[in-house]
Amino acid sequence: MNLPGEIDWRVLALSAGVCLIATLLFALVPAIQTSQIDLASALKAESGGVVGGRRRGLVRSSMVLVQVALSFVLLVGAGLLFQSLRGVQNTNPGFSTQRTLATSVDLVAAGYDPLRAKNFDDALIDRLQAVRGVESAAFARITPFTYRSYTSASIAVDGYETAPDEQLTVDYNEVGPQYFATMGIPLLSGREFTRADNETAPLVAVVNEAMQAQFWRGQDPVGRRLQVKGRSMQVVGLAKMSKYRNLTETPRPHFYVPIRQSSLGQSLQIRTTLGLDTMAKALVREVRALDENIAPGEIITMQEQVDRTTAVQRMAVSMLGVFGSLALLLAAIGLYGVMSYVVSQSTRELGLRMALGAGASDLLRMVMSQGLALTAGGIVLGAVASLGLTRLIGNLLYKVSPRDPLAFGSAFVVMTIASVAACFLPAWRATRTDPVRALRD
Repeated sequence: MNLPGEIDWRVLALSAGVCLIATLLFALVPAIQTSQIDLASALKAESGGVVGGRRRGLVRSSMVLVQVALSFVLLVGAGLLFQSLRGVQNTNPGFSTQRTLATSVDLVAAGYDPLRAKNFDDALIDRLQAVRGVESAAFARITPFTYRSYTSASIAVDGYETAPDEQLTVDYNEVGPQYFATMGIPLLSGREFTRADNETAPLVAVVNEAMQAQFWRGQDPVGRRLQVKGRSMQVVGLAKMSKYRNLTETPRPHFYVPIRQSSLGQSLQIRTTLGLDTMAKALVREVRALDENIAPGEIITMQEQVDRTTAVQRMAVSMLGVFGSLALLLAAIGLYGVMSYVVSQSTRELGLRMALGAGASDLLRMVMSQGLALTAGGIVLGAVASLGLTRLIGNLLYKVSPRDPLAFGSAFVVMTIASVAACFLPAWRATRTDPVRALRD
């Protein structure tokens, strides 16, 4: 469901307040410095040197140090989230995301009773499978990776002894015939559900590998029995492990029951070689051929369904990437400004050094070393801060340590390159100093 966007006045007020306070704070330091200028001393003062500086130079350098540190923190965070997102996207969901589409047909809202709905489902599946390019189709109560909750049930497994305070509650899904073939979930043993598994047939179930490992200790569960809500069921199939809610979930017990023995199906999965638009038109045509008053829901690929569950991680990566880039740009500009100011105020000293025999490479190395010293201090400060702050995004990370060396190393390389670029131009200008003119002025 799409919700209309609107501006929350509280968020707007908070943003405006943060901007105002930040502006005042950053304007306060130069204002205080200006108010404390001794005019007589300023007129008499000589230019400062490259190495060491006065109090105002120290304040400017400190601000650049903080900028570098904050940039480093944001770059580390962006690197961690990027690695986490890449790991999530490379995770196998356990079902096919290619050539598999998902949609819905809500018969309950259309006023169908259970018998009429089952007849409609059977007729629609038959019509869809007759469409050239459709390999299979199946109904289910829930499509994986949606925001709908699976049904949970208390179970008892024959031969499994529970602990005194252990309560066995397992999620399950109601699925139709050919569901596993349509979703691309392999059956390791046993069979799929068929139309014969209806309300008059014995109750059956298909379990996943996590249930096999927990309750049957790795033995083939086909033919075994379990009780669900007090009703005895026979296991007729073992399905390979798959994900149900998102890519980052840990393996958990899960089982399936025939939809014809439990409830009505609303979610529809289609395995096809047809394109999305072509299949959507065919689906609408076949649904309206059965009932022109019914329209199918949104039809999407299972890959898109999976991608929607990673929206939070992708948004976090994008935001930290943008903020990190802006912070890196500001830090580079700040470092460039400080080094340019130092060089401009050190003209006499630079000229004197050149008159005493210092070469261009010596001046270049001297100016660059001061800028890179600021960078090194900022990186150390940022690294210390990152070690503590990256734990705050731990819930967004997947198989990545908050102290991942690759993220820290990448941030170090990026900060170093940006700093070298920011310091080089002022340092190069220093090597172009005319010693005769500098000493005369």
